[in-house]
Amino acid sequence: MSEAIAVREAASHDFPGITRIYGHHVVHGLATFEDEPPSEDDMLRRYIEVQMHRLPWLVAEGGGGAVVGYAYAMPYRLRAAYRFTLEDSIYVAPDAMRRGVGCRLLSDLVERCTALGHRQMIAVIGDSANAASIRLHEKLGFRHVGMLPASGFKHNRWVDSVLMQRALGDGDTSVP
Repeated sequence: MSEAIAVREAASHDFPGITRIYGHHVVHGLATFEDEPPSEDDMLRRYIEVQMHRLPWLVAEGGGGAVVGYAYAMPYRLRAAYRFTLEDSIYVAPDAMRRGVGCRLLSDLVERCTALGHRQMIAVIGDSANAASIRLHEKLGFRHVGMLPASGFKHNRWVDSVLMQRALGDGDTSVP
């Protein structure tokens, strides 16, 4: 990686960049099953929801302060039994891929969620051919726990969802 990457909490002024990054993945990729890119206001509403759960939403800044990626955690499901389990989301700008941005973001996200007392993190990865995301999650201790074949239909084809999971902190070895 040729430039320094700084990871920090997102702020409202980051959302033009965040919206651009996500919009690219909506239009061109299979990591998300959304068909239409959300507006900046929609993305800000999602950010507020993450904040209401007191969970991290991080951005990676490249040279000149440009947002080159982002990651956040949300509750995996809303029922009480899932209260210690989170789902991660991570997106990197196309011109910042393969430069360690995703690794920095996901590593920091895992650390912060562990410090908050959460015990499991789930990755729901769109497209079983998404080798970069699968490798990134494996590198950070996630293991493959399942696949939902043909669970989405996007870009005129059926798309799988890959499920990966990792323990946070003590995981299931002690009571929270």
